[in-house]
Amino acid sequence: MAAMSPLRRRMIEDMTVRNLSPATQQSYIYAVARFSRHFACSPDRLGVEHVRAYQVHLAGLKRSWSHINQVSCALRFFYGVTLGQREAVERIVSAREPSKLPVVLSADEIVQFLEAVLGLRNRAALTTAYGAGLRVAEVARLAVTDIDSARMVIRIEHGKGGKDRYVMLSAQLLQILRAYWRIARPGRWLFPGRDLAQPVNVATLQAACRRATREARLSKPVTVHTLRHSFATHLLEAGTDLRIIQVLLGHAHVSTTARYTQVATSVVAATTSPLDRLSLRVMPPP
Repeated sequence: MAAMSPLRRRMIEDMTVRNLSPATQQSYIYAVARFSRHFACSPDRLGVEHVRAYQVHLAGLKRSWSHINQVSCALRFFYGVTLGQREAVERIVSAREPSKLPVVLSADEIVQFLEAVLGLRNRAALTTAYGAGLRVAEVARLAVTDIDSARMVIRIEHGKGGKDRYVMLSAQLLQILRAYWRIARPGRWLFPGRDLAQPVNVATLQAACRRATREARLSKPVTVHTLRHSFATHLLEAGTDLRIIQVLLGHAHVSTTARYTQVATSVVAATTSPLDRLSLRVMPPP
């Protein structure tokens, strides 16, 4: 195994001191390494113009806006914190991501999808993703001790932004997890990987999701995150307060949660149109 360079070690130390989550640290290191390999040069010898050229390169490869923005965040951290080049941070711009409504499955489609998931562990994990509105990385890293049946909550440690939170543990999900535990007998990790000492790989759950989508013959594009979108939208449609949903999802700002009002059909349908306030005596011509 190649020795870690002092520059990479320093960046990891900078991220650790600032309590960035392991997933964020991994993605930042990966992004800076790819940037360096693209120019076949150590990143501390590259400048802002190289960053701009790399962003253009990624756009030409049709990378998603979220991917380009993640690379930009990684490079801003590297230049601004690890190299201490504060002026460079302001010159590394982020892409303006198109505003798209999230894909949401109906209740029937959720059942159809979950029943198509192959494998006991994968089905239990993806059911948990929907039942608690979790991100895929949060599901993968659940420990058995995170399930608190006495208080009927699930503890999420080191969620996005390194924040801990609690989410509800539904009675039905608890039954499913107990049945799963009796059969699988997991150790530390609720959903272990092939190496039982490690949690299941995120890519494994994503692959199980893609296969279940095909098996269920759903016409909508479904990812593990679609289950989280559906969780939030179904709560909103059931009348749950937006700020409670914000806490459950772990959103820093309620404006992020508010986008679900655009896809909650019951909320849209219950909104009175200004037309209904008019006293029309004559129907418009056909």
